[in-house]
Amino acid sequence: MRKVLFFIGLMVAFGLGMLIWFYQAEPASKPTTTTIPPVPVISARQAILIDGRSGECIYEKNADEKGYPASTTKIMTAMVVLDICREQNISLKEKITVPKEAAGVEGSSLFLKAGEEKTIEELLYGIMLVSGNDGATALASQMGGKVEYFVDRMNEKAEKLGCKGTHFENPTGLFSENHYTTARDLADIARHAMKNDVFAKIAGTKNWKNYYNKNKTVYQYEGGNGVKIGYTRNSGRTLVASAERDGELMICVLLSDGNWFNDAYSLMDYGFKMKGCRDE
Repeated sequence: MRKVLFFIGLMVAFGLGMLIWFYQAEPASKPTTTTIPPVPVISARQAILIDGRSGECIYEKNADEKGYPASTTKIMTAMVVLDICREQNISLKEKITVPKEAAGVEGSSLFLKAGEEKTIEELLYGIMLVSGNDGATALASQMGGKVEYFVDRMNEKAEKLGCKGTHFENPTGLFSENHYTTARDLADIARHAMKNDVFAKIAGTKNWKNYYNKNKTVYQYEGGNGVKIGYTRNSGRTLVASAERDGELMICVLLSDGNWFNDAYSLMDYGFKMKGCRDE
């Protein structure tokens, strides 16, 4: 009987010892395996994806090569208008008179008539959502004193932002060989623009009165909140797109890209996944 009890006690002790060894040997948590997402293949001639908060470059393709911004120019146009309003304490509700030079400007239009009055706010929504070239010309003329003076301010602001490969010749983005930028510069311009709450609100608006935003990013892409599209025959299709998810802001620029929206979504997907990998 004593032998049986001794044997049972020995087995129990052995079992307890094995359990203790097992739990001590088992790691507290299994290590996670992070899969880095594949880099997307895009068709843009020049492109960049940046962290909209820090400015960190996540992806680039010929980002410092000369390109043509088309109507994404109006990001800077709107920024300068808002600067002037702040400096001179001008309300966005203040009306300006449409000059003759603005009526009938070629390209995308708000169909403004010379002599009619529009608020600064209405023209800002008009240039950012509908891309009205007449609206951009009206704002530049009336708020800059002359279009030429306003364009000088656009170039001065670009220089202050550290843009090395950008030169503006007009407030609309109509093509000119001397009206150019780079994907990197344009991304930085957009990043600074989105820090302005008024600008960000306008750029992310889907509909405002009778204006419908041409930037499909704000409708199609989860978290899409801006910023501007552009197109001319010589410039090709250009897009500055932005989106915010869980506090992370992505901004991408695509110049001369026939697959502009799909490429933008692929790049921003990549950016959000990369951020997720780093946070794990």
